[in-house]
Amino acid sequence: MFASRTKLRGMTATAALAAALTGLGAQTAVAADWPALREGAYLYTGTSGTGTATAADLGELGTCHTLPAPVRSVQVVSGSASLELYAGADCTGAAWRSGSLAQTDLPWAMVSYRVVRA
Repeated sequence: MFASRTKLRGMTATAALAAALTGLGAQTAVAADWPALREGAYLYTGTSGTGTATAADLGELGTCHTLPAPVRSVQVVSGSASLELYAGADCTGAAWRSGSLAQTDLPWAMVSYRVVRA
């Protein structure tokens, strides 16, 4: 009886793992157009990580940067920093905040950003 419970638990865990991996596979397919994940923060002028890329200096906390061109997507891979992006120059206007692990199209074009703690 004990052996059958252990076997059942193992099968349940295997099924849960397979379901989780299937979900990850679906997300990977959606993100296939994006550049490969890499440490740091990158802002792109196009959607899905396309267009001109601008690297954000994650060590420069709190300083506002106005971008040379509006950005439409962002990719952040950091354990301690995220980005606040703004629709206006000099960190004004509507704002949006990333997480410390993000890969997403922005809700509207952003013109400036600042690095903040995650």
